[in-house]
Amino acid sequence: MSFSQTSRRAFLAGGMAAFAMPAMGQQFTGEIEEAAPVERVRHNVMGFRTHQWQDHFDNLRRGAILCDTQSRALHYWSEDQSIYRLYPTSVPMTDEFTRLGYTEIVLKRREPVWIPTPNMRERDPSLPERVEAGPDNPMGTRAMNLSWQYYRIHGIDNVAKIGRRASNGCIGLFNHHVEELFEMAVVGTQVRMI
Repeated sequence: MSFSQTSRRAFLAGGMAAFAMPAMGQQFTGEIEEAAPVERVRHNVMGFRTHQWQDHFDNLRRGAILCDTQSRALHYWSEDQSIYRLYPTSVPMTDEFTRLGYTEIVLKRREPVWIPTPNMRERDPSLPERVEAGPDNPMGTRAMNLSWQYYRIHGIDNVAKIGRRASNGCIGLFNHHVEELFEMAVVGTQVRMI
């Protein structure tokens, strides 16, 4: 062993001992301090922005849904303003898949069948042609088709997608949230994607 290796090891050992000295000098009192809680960092946490319906819609005829793709949240206001809901969502995974503007609900489906779009099958030929209703269905338990072809607000098969850019253009909700929204929204409910 060379002199420089011995010196480096001695320096490191001495440095570690110096850091340990304050702890070694403390006297145990018999009480154990509770450790501070460790904050977990989640990569799908949303920062909801507050919105007023008046900033996005002229009226609440048939209710209104605002899908905020930046804060990954869906806001719902009932026509009579007695109900307001805010739900965390998944949003389109790229700007290419994101469509912004005004649309409306044109069809509501319970236990929907999922059929990948032609573009999805082109990008991934291994996708099944069709997935029947059930726990493996990417559209979850409810789907509301928008007037834009292939765009929907629907449930989700993988809850880890909520709060993430994870869809091919749709807005995904926890199944229990989409079931609640499904009962409140009607065909003709106005939708804005921002």
